[in-house]
Amino acid sequence: MSGDIPDRQEEYISEIDEETTEPPDYKVLLHNDDFTTKAFVVQILMVIFNKSLEEATDLMWYVHKNSIGVCGIYPLEMAETKIDQGMILARENGFPLKLTLEKE
Repeated sequence: MSGDIPDRQEEYISEIDEETTEPPDYKVLLHNDDFTTKAFVVQILMVIFNKSLEEATDLMWYVHKNSIGVCGIYPLEMAETKIDQGMILARENGFPLKLTLEKE
């Protein structure tokens, strides 16, 4: 009887492993506009997305030239939080900055 328990545990574990999947990640996208200052965009990228000054500056220029760029890839709730934080800071400073998300 006790010999059956390990076999059953292995069956259950393999069933559980097959059923679990990682939740999808989401890209946070930064959109270019004609009103948000470059300095503010760099600040947002550093404060909210933890970019270095060099990374933030490079990404800001990329978005300026290509109209859109990826700030980072996160689980859904974290992506939504970062978008909310960025939009709040932008509105408080009078900028129409646009951040969106897209499934990875």
